[in-house]
Amino acid sequence: MPHKMTLTGSATGPLREYDRYVAFDMREKGSPSAPKGLKKSTFISYTVFVAKKAFNKTGLTKKSIMHEKILVQGEPTLDIPIDECPGEIGIICFQITVLPNKNDKEANESNDKKEAQQEVAATKQEEKQDPVSQPIAKEAKTIQPEVKETPVQEKKAAQPKKQQPIQPKGTKDVVSFDDIIVPEAFLKTRPNPVKTEEVIEFVKRTGHLDKPLTIEKESKILKDGYRRYIVAKTMKMENVPVVYDYQK
Repeated sequence: MPHKMTLTGSATGPLREYDRYVAFDMREKGSPSAPKGLKKSTFISYTVFVAKKAFNKTGLTKKSIMHEKILVQGEPTLDIPIDECPGEIGIICFQITVLPNKNDKEANESNDKKEAQQEVAATKQEEKQDPVSQPIAKEAKTIQPEVKETPVQEKKAAQPKKQQPIQPKGTKDVVSFDDIIVPEAFLKTRPNPVKTEEVIEFVKRTGHLDKPLTIEKESKILKDGYRRYIVAKTMKMENVPVVYDYQK
């Protein structure tokens, strides 16, 4: 059974084009610690081989691949001629995805903060406009307590709604991403990178997945939604929405 590998980072060298595929080099640092008595691993260089059709769908170019952060999933190979594989390990790419950069993430967080500030300002403005009936309260003091309590009650009732996390329609539970077990059958598949990128863009816009994952309740084994699992891993989600297999 071939060993699956996942790499993240940017290309460390120029893009090289061949008849039906392209190649580029990447580099990852080894673990900072090693078992006692063994040497610590240093940087490992990889040469990634991607089919031209799959590479073109990412929108990457010879210039942008040096600056964009990408995720590569594939398996190691020893069958590539050494002049085409300057890296220590060759990787046959099954899936390549462009990851959102830090600037985009900061821009989204900035927009979220602005929206939160606007909501607070709108709430304060409503509180100032509501007590218009105070002059009448001077003539009928018994009405005054009711006028003061109404905005407070509405504000308390609105708070729980803002605190509830946003989840896709149909979600039955939220579980830790690390608890989900992916069967070997899913690992052998290659989700369409174009559709995967569409889900990533949806998460960037809304902050949550478009649909929940389907898992077994007791074992946490993934039954459906491998593409959304890949997206959750790419976006580094700590928790994911799920439905249980017996409910379908």
